Amino acid sequence: MTRRQLGLIAAAGLVFALIFGVRQSVALFIGPLNSATGLGIASISLAFAVAQLMWGITQPIAGAIADKYGTGRVVATGAVLVMLGTVLTPHASTTWMLVLLIGVIAAGGGGMAGLGVLMSAVARAVPPEKRGLASGMVNAGGSFGQFVVAPLAVLLTGMLGWVGALTALGLLSLAIVPLAWPLRGLHPSAAHGAPPEKSIRHAVRDAMQDPSFRLLAAGFFVCGFHVAFIATHLPNVVALCGLPPAVAGWSLSLIGLFNIAGSFASGWAIGRWRMKSVLSLLYAARALAVLAFVFAPKTTATFLVFAVVLGVTYLSTVPPTVGLVGKLHGIRYVATLFGIVMLSHQVGGFLGAWLGGEVYERTGSYDWLWYMDIMLAVGAALIHMPIKEAPRLRPALAT
Repeated sequence: MTRRQLGLIAAAGLVFALIFGVRQSVALFIGPLNSATGLGIASISLAFAVAQLMWGITQPIAGAIADKYGTGRVVATGAVLVMLGTVLTPHASTTWMLVLLIGVIAAGGGGMAGLGVLMSAVARAVPPEKRGLASGMVNAGGSFGQFVVAPLAVLLTGMLGWVGALTALGLLSLAIVPLAWPLRGLHPSAAHGAPPEKSIRHAVRDAMQDPSFRLLAAGFFVCGFHVAFIATHLPNVVALCGLPPAVAGWSLSLIGLFNIAGSFASGWAIGRWRMKSVLSLLYAARALAVLAFVFAPKTTATFLVFAVVLGVTYLSTVPPTVGLVGKLHGIRYVATLFGIVMLSHQVGGFLGAWLGGEVYERTGSYDWLWYMDIMLAVGAALIHMPIKEAPRLRPALAT
C-alpha cells in the first residue's frame, strides 16, 4: 500500500479509536448517574438503548452524505456532537434529558464518525486484495480505543470525580476534528466497484431485493444485541457479583485489547476463506463463550478470562460483513449500504441495552438475557450459511 493509503487507514483507525473508546466508556458511569438522579437502571438503560438505535439510524444517512460530498466534514461534525452530548450528560436530571444527550446528540455524532463512513473511505482508497487487511486495521483502532479509554475513565473518576471524568472524555473526542483532514474529499473508487452511473436509490433497491443482503443484515442484528447488552450492563453484572468497579473497567479494556488481535485475524481470514464461513464461526464462538461464562463461578478471574475470550470475537464480525457488502453490491455506495446493515445492528443494540435494564428491574438478575444471547448467537451462526457469496451487480437503470 502507498504512504497515502496507510495515512488514510491510520486516520480512520484513530477516529474509530476515539469514538468507540468514548462511547463504550460512558456505560461505566451508569451507577453514578443512577445515584445522582435516582432515575433507576431501566430509565438510564432506555437512554443507552436509544443511543444504539440512533447510532444505527444516523449511519446510512451520514454514509449517503459522505458518498456524495466526502468524508471529512461529516466526521468532524460528528466529533463536535459527541463532545456536546457527553459533556452535558452529568447535568441531566430527567429521563428525557438523558435520552436527548446520550441517545440523540452524542450517539448521532458517533454515527456520523462511525464505521460505515470510515470503512467506505478506506475501501474506496485501497485495492480489492488489501481491503480485508485494511478493514481489520480500522476495526482494531476501535478495540485499541476501548482498551485505552476504559481504564482512563476509571483513573479520571478517581482523580476528578465522575462529573469531571465524563467531561474530560467528552473533550477528548474533539481530537477527532484534525484527524478528519486526511479523510476529506471523495476518494476514488476502485475498478471493481459498482458502475459509477448507478444512483444511490437503485443501489439501495437492488440490495434490499437480495436475499443474501437481508440475511447478512439479520445476522448483524444479533451482533448488535450482543455487543450493546454486554457494553451497557457488564458494569452492573460486576457490581451484582460484589466485585469492585475496576473489574468492569479492566474487563471492557481487555475486550478491546484482544479484539485487536481478533480484528487482524478476521481481516486476514477473509482473504483466504469464505466470509460467510468466518462469520458463522465467530457467532458460534460467541455462543460457547457466553455459555461457559453463565455457568462459571463469578470471580475476578472469570470476568477477565471471559473478556479475553469474548474480545477475540467482539468486533471481528465487522471486516467480513463490510467485505460481503462490497462483494455483493460493489464499493461505490458501500457507506450507504453498510449503513443499512449497521442500522439492523443498532436495532439489535437497542433491544440488548433496553431489555437488559427491563429484565434486571423485573427479576433482579440478567439470567434470561444471557440465555437469549446464547440462542441468538447460535441462530446467527446458522443464518449466514445460505448466503450466496457472489457479486450481484446489475446494470444501471435510467433515473
